[in-house]
Amino acid sequence: MSANGGTKAIVAALLANAGIAVTKFVAFLLTGSSSMLAESIHSVADSGNQGLLLLGGRRAKRAATPQHPFGYGRERYIYAFIVSIVLFSVGGLFALYEAYHKWSHAEGITSWHWVPVVVLVAAIIMETFSFRTAIVESNLVRGNQSWVKFVRRAKAPELPVVLLEDLGALVGLVFALFGVGMTLITGNGRWDAVGTAMIGVLLVAIAIILAIETKSLLLGEGAEAHDVAALEKAVTDGPEFERIIHMKTLYLGPEELMVAAKVAVPAGVTAEVLARSINTVEGRIRAAVPTARVIYLEPDIYHASAERAVAGNASPAEPGGVAGRPGS
Repeated sequence: MSANGGTKAIVAALLANAGIAVTKFVAFLLTGSSSMLAESIHSVADSGNQGLLLLGGRRAKRAATPQHPFGYGRERYIYAFIVSIVLFSVGGLFALYEAYHKWSHAEGITSWHWVPVVVLVAAIIMETFSFRTAIVESNLVRGNQSWVKFVRRAKAPELPVVLLEDLGALVGLVFALFGVGMTLITGNGRWDAVGTAMIGVLLVAIAIILAIETKSLLLGEGAEAHDVAALEKAVTDGPEFERIIHMKTLYLGPEELMVAAKVAVPAGVTAEVLARSINTVEGRIRAAVPTARVIYLEPDIYHASAERAVAGNASPAEPGGVAGRPGS
């Protein structure tokens, strides 16, 4: 994912949610609708989340230090994980609590009846523009993947987070409109509580999905299958090495892949020739997979018995790269 594309989607979502939060809160003050209050807090949480994503992207650009020799690229994953926690606690749990409170003390909307409907319709329009921006920016990097696969396998967390947040915001607004509309029609405030509870369940579900996917990124994921194939071809597509004995990949950040491989070299090769061979293959690797920025090639003499011993001692996730999340 390009950093510019992710930033554009985040800023669009931030501006939309900040404006929507203000109008929703005004509507809540005028009507006392719990759905409007839940949606107000939801928009405030989303605005804070977009701020966190921007902060994470900025901090991830810091140069490597002796204490952090591989840089700070994973800060983007950390802040995305914090977003899921904020969405779960501030958005989802608050909405569920407010729904419980409203159900126990049900009151209809007795004044300013038109305000919540107008605000919600306007919010849906603004949120649609934000969602459209996220879709357009995601399509630039999604390729032919399905949307589910894109969310599950994207190494850069910003666009999937914004996509799910905007989708949740749109569906939540529909739920709020349902609760408010039924309350206005029936005069029964418990419909407002139902709409609020639906918003809470939705936000908790989205937060759990984000937490699971971001946790996998934090633990460390390897390259996708097509990148692993390209790396293998780059290593073996020349006379320098006889074969790959084993190879491992790991994303140090959304746009920085580490490649470590033990490669078989002909017996008797000189150090000078070996050094030139390694430099040549590293160039092919970077050309084939531009995100492969940290490369370690360990030369060795190939023995089939040694390879079997290595394979027998390796965990199931070690050979090659890991494509997608666990369970993908």
